[in-house]
Amino acid sequence: MLNSAFSPFFYFTLTLALLFSGISLAGEGKEFVCEGGINIFENGNFKLTLSNNEGQDLSRYSALSSIEGQSQIWLLFTADRKGDLTFRASTDEGSLQMAVFKPEKGAVCEEISNGIAEILRLHTKSTSKTVGLDYSVETGVLYALSLNQGDQIAIMLSSTTELSKDIALSWNYIVKNAVQETKIVDRRNDDFAPTQAFIIRDKVTKNPILVNLALEGSRDIDGLYMGSEFYFNLERNTKLSVKCDAEGYFYHDSLYEINAFEDNEIVIELDRIAAGKSICIKTIEFIPGESEIKTSSLPDLRRLRDFLALNSDINVEIQGHVFALGENTFAAQRISEARAKRILKYLTDNGIDKSRLTAVGYGNTRPIFEEPKFSYEEQANRRVEIVVK
Repeated sequence: MLNSAFSPFFYFTLTLALLFSGISLAGEGKEFVCEGGINIFENGNFKLTLSNNEGQDLSRYSALSSIEGQSQIWLLFTADRKGDLTFRASTDEGSLQMAVFKPEKGAVCEEISNGIAEILRLHTKSTSKTVGLDYSVETGVLYALSLNQGDQIAIMLSSTTELSKDIALSWNYIVKNAVQETKIVDRRNDDFAPTQAFIIRDKVTKNPILVNLALEGSRDIDGLYMGSEFYFNLERNTKLSVKCDAEGYFYHDSLYEINAFEDNEIVIELDRIAAGKSICIKTIEFIPGESEIKTSSLPDLRRLRDFLALNSDINVEIQGHVFALGENTFAAQRISEARAKRILKYLTDNGIDKSRLTAVGYGNTRPIFEEPKFSYEEQANRRVEIVVK
């Protein structure tokens, strides 16, 4: 362990010196560059220098044949608690490739050399200046990685070209709800001004939940926060979009009319995921009479994708329902099935494992309102439901 009095520059200089000197495992006579990798202990933003070196031997992995390994940096991380790993590594020149490894039971670097460590995430295209993990997928950035306490991983960042500039690394390990406790986020700057509060609780137990809270609609407080109780001051009335996510719970999206000139407390109760429970998404709309999804519904589909990525251990049934009067017809049945399958295709095209999904059409056999009298009741019957299996 390095003395805390040493500067960050010394820490990384020393670590990288080890990295590129090559470390031999006793009795093996082999140099495993991974063994000298940079140990990440806490969240933050760092700069890494990528230099030419022989690289780790990856020949036992056919999936890594396109990684030349002429320039590599290895990051080592051990989870001290259950959580989700997100990070981004970026360069202003050249391109980056990435592989994330987890050992079966032994030392991760030795298992990589022997070809038995599992590849959890992989990006081999040599066109990305940024690689990493996140809840939202984009080119070079794959889904966040869920880890249990004690899990060890090794991350390889590789470039086929020599880079003269540093790699910027932003590292964020998000601890999950291992313990239910209150975490207060207080962004008030005026003790005498009215307070807008958001209180997040479990729907059944009423215990606090640690969540990601995204606010949009007021430049005073727009942003992403993590906690279970949130307190703000507002300068003006606003319509505030609130999105709330927690691992193990259904997400919550709402639009609130906020009066900035009086105290206001909004309690959001999240429902824990369980078999048989469902999300009813009434805002996913299709071209009338077709299975094509309207562009305006894409944000709702992205929310569904991110929910499934965050809760990667659940399987769901995608149910299509249509509004039609009278008996269920062949046309109603067909269009409901086609719409459910279209949503399944969107999810699989955007990184969700197909084995977790099934698509079923119910036509108009399961209306919420048997005899709808208003347009909102008709829309409620014309819906998509996501049922946990």
